[in-house]
Amino acid sequence: MNFNFQNKKILVTGTSQGIGKSIVEEFLKYDAKVCGISRKLVTFNKNYYHIKQDVNKLDSVNLIIKKLKKINFWPIDIVVHNVGGTLGITDPFCSIKDWRKIFRLNFEFAVELNNKIVSPMVKKKWGRIIHVSSISGMENQGPVTYCSAKAALTAYSRSMGGVLAPKGIVVSCILPGAVYSEGNYWDNKIKSDPKYVKKYLKERQRIGRFGNVKEISDFIIFLSSSNASFNTGSIIPIDGGQGRGYFGQ
Repeated sequence: MNFNFQNKKILVTGTSQGIGKSIVEEFLKYDAKVCGISRKLVTFNKNYYHIKQDVNKLDSVNLIIKKLKKINFWPIDIVVHNVGGTLGITDPFCSIKDWRKIFRLNFEFAVELNNKIVSPMVKKKWGRIIHVSSISGMENQGPVTYCSAKAALTAYSRSMGGVLAPKGIVVSCILPGAVYSEGNYWDNKIKSDPKYVKKYLKERQRIGRFGNVKEISDFIIFLSSSNASFNTGSIIPIDGGQGRGYFGQ
């Protein structure tokens, strides 16, 4: 399968570790020009640009667009919305302020950034928008706040995919299950409670193991390519059999 990203400007959010870092590494294998957004500075090679930005700040999108134009990394051809997380907020009765933090990180930021990025894509009649949601966006797996925000992102992807399909822009969404990477939740859980992890893998993961970041980033590469032209609005679980629902997408 041919993946040619040499003339594309690719923006990836949440690139400091885990899935986001792996996505960047895969794109760079194809000599792509990639700009990453994260709170921590990360370096790869000469084709990688970095914007240090806390996306939860309300003016983050305008600041990011300004910085992208300053480094001549505009307009964007492909955007991968990978940033997200629970922020350690697990109380279903948390404050509205905490709810807004979760929705800002997992949903609102992607929507606001897309609103800026889409117009140039429409003019070119080509673009790729990929959202990294979660299996929690389709099933009750995780904190209520996180599940709700990812469900909103998943529904938005499906709906917006239909809106942008006639304009040559493919919107898609992947739903990763439990994925291991150094320093993430499961890495820490293995160190702190290995018995729990062993039980979890046996009872919840039909494949019997965690996913690895490359298994996710490989899908991203496909969805970012011209090969994915018929995938608009697609919702794709990548969970090793963790899910129990019928996705119907």
